[in-house]
Amino acid sequence: MNAEDVVTPRLLALLRCPVDGGALVQDGRWLVSAAGRRYPVVEGVPVMLRADLPQTIGLMAASIRLARLYAQGEVGGATEVGPYWAASLGVSETQRADVLADSGDGVDPAIRALVAATNGIAYADQVGRLSEVPIPELPMTPERAGTRLLDVGCSWGRWCVAAAQKGFAPIGVDPSLGAVMAARRQVKRLGLQADFVVGDARCLPFADGTFGAGYSYSVIQHLSFGDAETAVGELGRVVETGGVVCVQMPNRVGLRSLQHQAKRRFREATGFEVRYWSLERLVGMFERRVGPTEWFVDCFFGLGLQKSDVALMTPVARAATYASEALKRVAQRVPLVGRTADSVFLRARRIS
Repeated sequence: MNAEDVVTPRLLALLRCPVDGGALVQDGRWLVSAAGRRYPVVEGVPVMLRADLPQTIGLMAASIRLARLYAQGEVGGATEVGPYWAASLGVSETQRADVLADSGDGVDPAIRALVAATNGIAYADQVGRLSEVPIPELPMTPERAGTRLLDVGCSWGRWCVAAAQKGFAPIGVDPSLGAVMAARRQVKRLGLQADFVVGDARCLPFADGTFGAGYSYSVIQHLSFGDAETAVGELGRVVETGGVVCVQMPNRVGLRSLQHQAKRRFREATGFEVRYWSLERLVGMFERRVGPTEWFVDCFFGLGLQKSDVALMTPVARAATYASEALKRVAQRVPLVGRTADSVFLRARRIS
């Protein structure tokens, strides 16, 4: 085993088997539980996905398969695998050329492809030619320096970067091995500190009360209602007493949300489609699974419009973002307006 395959002691101490919650030890390129369950390690990144669960997104199978091949010595590292590595990014065949070609402009090629799914269609004209990495403003502040924050569904790590820049000690978890490796490269490029794990929001591979804060953006909205409640419960479990969970979710009566629901004739969502929630149902779920909960507006006219990103958006998305920011200011004075937002944050505190 090479030194690059060693899981840092800092991270290993926090990890637990996602099946039985037991501690893990490293044996070569594998983490092993007391019950003998084995999880591969790829260049120091633990891959803690469970093959026995129904998958919420197809790339999970590619992540598991590639990680096992790597741990068994059958394929090389991220720079050697070629198109097979790109399969765990979940990008299309036509995008893989962009993933594997580094333009030398300082933007990771994987991020250049993954930006397509970062903010809806706001970056439609940036796919394959992104020249600047968009980092948003995290709507949380650490209650003490170095508070550990878990970013569920971290993808290529932009919220982990935002968290590190704000004084948190972030750990990102995502089912895409390719995206997690890109996140780790991006954090390193910026001279920041963060850890990453390939895992499932429904069975987070961490001990109870590990984190001071939990966060998730544009992820849990894609899960079934039952899986979403499980994921929120898992966030509540791994956050310490007094810790805060902050999660972005869609509001079913937002104008853009209603448009999308009408397009699919208000049928029940399937697969990775967005599920739309009432504010009352969201608050009830977070109060059951975490603790006392409040909600506040993220944006209008879409899911994910961030004012920090306007320079990289299409003209239409830019205009929508400016309009959203204006309505957010109105909503501060007229709360009823906020109830028509498309995207909201739920902020819950664990009290026991």
